[in-house]
Amino acid sequence: MTKSELIEQLTTDNEVLSKRESELIVNSIFESIGQALVEGDRVEIRGFGSFTVREREAREARNPKSGDIVQISAKKAPFFKTGKELRERVNVP
Repeated sequence: MTKSELIEQLTTDNEVLSKRESELIVNSIFESIGQALVEGDRVEIRGFGSFTVREREAREARNPKSGDIVQISAKKAPFFKTGKELRERVNVP
């Protein structure tokens, strides 16, 4: 599902919301999650999952084309862990 499909679904499911209002809601939610992660906070949505920021340490890697060893600096990366309810819904036989 894409962001535009999510907006369309929200508009369809809630007849009182216009497409523009649905778009503002979705954008606001994504912006809030992103801002919380930038600030180093953890975002938990019960029954769905949690978003965190993980530290990746500096390491050495190989350039596959030349075979040279390159240094990769430490960085932060967003991480999503699914909640129990979502995992169970996805794994229904």
